[in-house]
Amino acid sequence: MATCWVRWRTGLLGMAIAVWGQAGGLRFRAAGAEFVFDTGVLRGKLREGGRATGLSRVEYVPQGIPLSSSMGLLSHYRVFTKGKRYGDGAWSWPGEAKLTPEGEVEVFWPAEAGRPFELGARYRWREGNWVEVETRVRAIEELVDFESFLACYFTKDFNFSAAWAGAPPGWVEAAPEHGAWQMFPRDTGALALIRDGRWKIPPNPVDWAIRPELAAPIAIRRARDLGLAVVLMAAPEDCFAVATPHHQDPHNSLYLSLFGRTIRAGESAKARASLAVISDSELGHIEAMYREWLSTLRNRR
Repeated sequence: MATCWVRWRTGLLGMAIAVWGQAGGLRFRAAGAEFVFDTGVLRGKLREGGRATGLSRVEYVPQGIPLSSSMGLLSHYRVFTKGKRYGDGAWSWPGEAKLTPEGEVEVFWPAEAGRPFELGARYRWREGNWVEVETRVRAIEELVDFESFLACYFTKDFNFSAAWAGAPPGWVEAAPEHGAWQMFPRDTGALALIRDGRWKIPPNPVDWAIRPELAAPIAIRRARDLGLAVVLMAAPEDCFAVATPHHQDPHNSLYLSLFGRTIRAGESAKARASLAVISDSELGHIEAMYREWLSTLRNRR
């Protein structure tokens, strides 16, 4: 574990992380078509019922607080190229998953007629409160302006969302007066992708209200009455937008728009994202936490 992040841990969260090994460790475990986990801080399932809905029935163990709802956390939803949407989402695609010797889970969706690419994901635990997912794509044909939209759905307690945006950077809230569905683009190039018509394709088209440009692809969902927050983040080169409905919308969701570039036939690409559960007292350390995570990603290359 990184020492600077350890120093920030306090209270119940710190004690829970210290004893994670007693509850099963930082690994997934196969259970039929599902994969279960209990890190001492977070408990739940991956691919519940064999479905590609990410992490579900996620519970914050120290206080017995449910975190996830509907289609789970870090699930692969809509997939686009320029002028094309590939079905309802990767949730419904046939695929397979396996447990690695390290206790990580690899998910794979093969190419099919009308879907000229292979998509994969690898889930791993960084710490007891912090899970990573690496999404990979291999193009069979050229994929113009490819996008994988990564989704997280939280319980009703997590009714406050914000993105790290603006200049100078700060938390920009998704207040209702700014629109029902809000998107924070990385730059003008990202805005062009958002507005190229992909979000008009049914089912469930979305008219995004455009908010300030991201300072970094980081977003939070807070359950302020419970003193908890969830941090969703991505590598800056891998993510071109962060999206969320306003505070009062019952979806209680956060999304990352991953890739956002053309991938040539025969080429492969990856996008890195992670999700961490922290206490409100640790909100001021998110920037340092993000920098530390990016340093880890650079060292893996």
